[in-house]
Amino acid sequence: MILIGELSLWVALLMAAWAAITSFAGGSLGREDLITSGRRGLYVTTLMVILASVGLWTALLSHDFSLSYVAGHTSANMPRVYVFTAFWGGQAGSMLFWALILSCYSSIAIWSVREKARELAPFACGTLALILLFFIATTCFKANPFDRLAFVPADGKGMNPQLQNPGMAIHPPNLYLGYVATAIPFAFAIAALITRKLDASWLLVVRRWSLISWFFLTVGITLGMWWAYVELGWSGYWAWDPVENASFLPWLTGTAFLHSIMIQEKRGMLRKWNVVLVVTTFLLAIFGTFITRSGIIESVHSFAQSPVGTWFATFFFAATGATIYFVATRLKDLEATAVLESMVSREAAFLYNNLVLVGIAFSVLWGTLFPILSEWVRGSKITVGPPFFNTVNIPLGLLLLALTGIGPLIAWRKASTSNLKRQFIFPTASGVVVGVVLFALGMRNYHALIAYTLAGFVSGTIGQEFYKGIGARRSIHGEGLFVAVVRLIARNRRRYGGYIVHAGIVILFSAFAGLAFKKDHDVQIKAGETKVLVDPLGHTWRFVSQGVSTSETLNRFVTAIGLEVFRDDVRQGILTSEKRQYFDSNKQPQFEPSTEVGIRTSAMLDLYVVLAGVRDDTAELRISFNPLVVWVWIGGMIMAIGGLIVMWPQAERRRAPSGYVATLAPAHELVTAE
Repeated sequence: MILIGELSLWVALLMAAWAAITSFAGGSLGREDLITSGRRGLYVTTLMVILASVGLWTALLSHDFSLSYVAGHTSANMPRVYVFTAFWGGQAGSMLFWALILSCYSSIAIWSVREKARELAPFACGTLALILLFFIATTCFKANPFDRLAFVPADGKGMNPQLQNPGMAIHPPNLYLGYVATAIPFAFAIAALITRKLDASWLLVVRRWSLISWFFLTVGITLGMWWAYVELGWSGYWAWDPVENASFLPWLTGTAFLHSIMIQEKRGMLRKWNVVLVVTTFLLAIFGTFITRSGIIESVHSFAQSPVGTWFATFFFAATGATIYFVATRLKDLEATAVLESMVSREAAFLYNNLVLVGIAFSVLWGTLFPILSEWVRGSKITVGPPFFNTVNIPLGLLLLALTGIGPLIAWRKASTSNLKRQFIFPTASGVVVGVVLFALGMRNYHALIAYTLAGFVSGTIGQEFYKGIGARRSIHGEGLFVAVVRLIARNRRRYGGYIVHAGIVILFSAFAGLAFKKDHDVQIKAGETKVLVDPLGHTWRFVSQGVSTSETLNRFVTAIGLEVFRDDVRQGILTSEKRQYFDSNKQPQFEPSTEVGIRTSAMLDLYVVLAGVRDDTAELRISFNPLVVWVWIGGMIMAIGGLIVMWPQAERRRAPSGYVATLAPAHELVTAE
């Protein structure tokens, strides 16, 4: 099976080239036979990549250490689940994994539109085949997971201990699923530019794929924050690390696209925005992959420097150049069919929203690239850290949060004064009440106060919109509250799923604001000794050391400390933190020691204990009190659920002239869409 997998990879390379050539030729010449051949070539490419992937998994699970990749990323005593995930744990495997996802996505996308978008499909197929050709060629020539060693070692090196974590088993695949999905909207955008079919029809094809990309990026970023929090031992979950930023950038532009697409569908506006945002999202995904694999940045996430970085840089600049050419030569075709009638309208609010999202993306991109640019220009690297990103992005983030609540309250085209007064009374009151109450309780951090005030405002907006919809349904149908909510969401998944996403964002911002009250304590403690600390909420914590212990398990030596924990003299149980030294099957140490954090989670704050080291009989600890961290994970899950609701297929609806949504239901079930 391993040999079949290796041969399949080379066959996939040839078939991807064939699919690209015949698809573009068939689309240009109007030859249905060539179009069909290109489409089938893509399907065969997918089959070959699947066989290659099965071959690599076979090699990993059978511990075939004759393969350089298997020997470099697994060992005989490594837990089997991490042997499986080693597929994407290294350079070569992750490249094949990208090709696997891209080929499957491409085949599904092209098969699903083969009859619906006949003019766009061949050029989209050709574009996807070209992208796939690049990834397969890079895998074959520069990062081949089937390369063999001159000799067969008795055991492999194993996987980095920081990657032997459940979060890293599922975090990278979700990010890859999000990254790769950006290629589908990109391919159809290029097809629309080539054919000059730039009306809203191409958006119907790419919208769901953009949602898929956004969903997986959201899940992947959230899981990445969770992994960093529980595994790295620095008591935080976001450090503006370059590779974190690389995943955040396409999420920002993808989010902007999902907002502006509604304006083109409804009003025929922001057509240039949509094309630029779609192609930029894909290019940023490629850029993120490039900086991860080029070795030009220092990051706990990045791969070592390799020739793959040069290939990615070449592909990135070639794709960017081609995209700029197509967009520049189609500007007249991208003229809007309507104009912005008022700066106080829902269209304007969406535009402001996009400007803020793009502004955040630019600041993140600039901060990520600046160390690289400074080294090229001055010969020395100037580090840009969290202070820069926080200074720039906290105000922009608060403005974005405000726009999240403002947009749904403003009417389309032009808002009247009476409309504004009626719509803003309750949300504004909600925000003011939250802010006043927190100030009265003693909160004086102005960034946090603003964040919670705006969170109250946006919550008021969401609550008001749900209340109006639920009230309308219950007055017409007499439904119970729960049934009314479920049917309201089901009847307009895009609108109310979006509100659920916004609710998740409110929770996230509220959790982020809690970091303003974080407290860290460096503690030295001996067996039987007691330490007393006070958390940000005023509770007294008492820690009694149970001493340091050592043990040996499957593939590691463990040094651990146990702390008996009391809060306000109420026992909370035993909390442990560990230092782990991994070893191979010959008991030889591998990698640097890693940390297993002790965490006690509650709704208000996390107790976070890190064993920094042991000197003689004294344990050196970092004890942190991290407010509202659990709400980061809850907010991310709610956003993902909202995204799923928006993605869920819904029956087509016919827009009635009056502004109501007409469905197949009887006339008395019509509900307002505005």
